[in-house]
This record gives sequence, C-alpha cells and structure tokens, in this order.
Amino acid sequence: MVALLLFSMGLYAVLARRNLIAILIGVELMLNAANVNFLAFAYFRPSEPAVAKIITLFVIGLAAAEAAIALAIVLMLHRQIGSVDVEDIAELKGAAHES
Repeated sequence: MVALLLFSMGLYAVLARRNLIAILIGVELMLNAANVNFLAFAYFRPSEPAVAKIITLFVIGLAAAEAAIALAIVLMLHRQIGSVDVEDIAELKGAAHES
C-alpha cells in the first residue's frame, strides 16, 4: 500500500508539474516505490531474499546516477535560459526548428 501511494505521488508529480526539479523528484519517488515493492516481495517470499536486496541496491545506484545526470542537465538549462519550466524549454525547441 505504501508503494502504491509513493508511485501515485510520483506519477502525479511527473504528469502535473511544469518544473523540472519537481518532475525529477516524482521520478525518484517512483523508483523508491519500486524499491519498497522489491523489499516487500523479499519479506513475503523468503526463498530468495538476497536477489530482491541486490536488485534494490542496483536500483538505488541507478537512481543516484539518474539524479546526478538530471540535476546537471537542469543546472545547465537554468544557466542557459534562466528557467527550469518545461514550457520555456519547449519554446526553445520550437525556435530551433524554425531556423
């Protein structure tokens, strides 16, 4: 139930927000929901608990790498345009295709 709530909150943040930082936080919430599910499956199915723990550690590492790369991109966009709003970035993409 906790994983469903976390995933729903993350999905809402990804779909409803326009700020790239809020979208990134939503993606991180969804990855954490997956981790909670893996650990819950390991608890309720103890035949292979190490596999779920290894997958959880892998997802944590993947989430950290994704967050670092995404934050670097967001920081670069903020320095270039002065905004992290999705609409402002979409306008830049349209302006580049017109020329």
